[in-house]
Amino acid sequence: MAHQWRGVIREYFDRLDIEKGNPIITLGEGGTPLVDAPALAKLVGADEVYLKVEGMNPTGSFKDRGMTMAVSKAVGHGAKAVICASTGNTSASAAAYAAAAGITSVVLVPEGKIALGKLSQAVAHKAQILQVQGNFDDCLRLARDLAENYPVHLVNSVNPDRIEGQKTGAFEVVERLDRAPDIHVLPVGNAGNYSAYFKGYLEEFNEGVIKRVPNMWGFQAEGSAPFVNGGPVKNPETIATAIRIGNPASWDLALSAQECSDGRFGAVSDAEILWMHRFLSQEVGVFVEPSSATGAAGLLKTVQQGTSVAGKTIVVTVTGHGLKDAGWALKDEDGNEIKPQIVSSRAEEVAERLGLA
Repeated sequence: MAHQWRGVIREYFDRLDIEKGNPIITLGEGGTPLVDAPALAKLVGADEVYLKVEGMNPTGSFKDRGMTMAVSKAVGHGAKAVICASTGNTSASAAAYAAAAGITSVVLVPEGKIALGKLSQAVAHKAQILQVQGNFDDCLRLARDLAENYPVHLVNSVNPDRIEGQKTGAFEVVERLDRAPDIHVLPVGNAGNYSAYFKGYLEEFNEGVIKRVPNMWGFQAEGSAPFVNGGPVKNPETIATAIRIGNPASWDLALSAQECSDGRFGAVSDAEILWMHRFLSQEVGVFVEPSSATGAAGLLKTVQQGTSVAGKTIVVTVTGHGLKDAGWALKDEDGNEIKPQIVSSRAEEVAERLGLA
């Protein structure tokens, strides 16, 4: 019988910080496809570009890799509830894994500016959802305060169990390519995933599995770019809701990863993000939420600014499925709503409209 994927904890148990006998709360996360993207490779002039499509995880984003670890460890410690601050994807994942574990989930979201497709998942999984007057950073401060002083377990990316689970994405890339890519590109919000991939690659290097750690390239939205600005952004603004974070929780880890990998941070405009969001769906065939297109947009911008990636193998992590924030797909480049053309039921007319006649 063919081997069925068992979730990242069972697949990588001996490489994760979890003890035998700890309950495993899994929804079958991980094992996501590495999709060849020749159209993107041609666009940027690289030898090969692959998309690590994390929208194929159970709740539609990369967060599930870390959440299986965080909730499993929380249950192992006897937790009856978990709490997180979230702009969307974390709330969906935390609520789903808490439901699977039979414990309560509490989600703190910033008032307004939340993709409803994401919030609907947390609602569906019976999370207790509280809208906090403030931005994401205010939510995270409150979640930390509650976790430190009350009987609830914090599952944001400041929790090292989250980073531990998310590092498995790097393991899968190496297994698929049989080597490390030259460059690994990611969107950056809280910077946990950027730090986690570096951790995974570094462990592979230390085990002698790969010869070098890839250059880690992380990109933020211009209105929410603390790494580029050199300090926290008080009121971050961008259409890319998942990375609208002004004070990244994994700040020190990410700076270390960038330095050790000879990597870089950069920023792209909302217009550049939306252009790449459309390109990935229309030319590559991969539908992602706008935030997830930020890494690929940054790769293109870096090339346009004069950096050559000729001869390089590049992996770009696209972090969430397009259905998470589908509204942007329903608008054209000028922001107008896209509507289907109306035709008669006559084949000749339809053929003429399609340019087939």
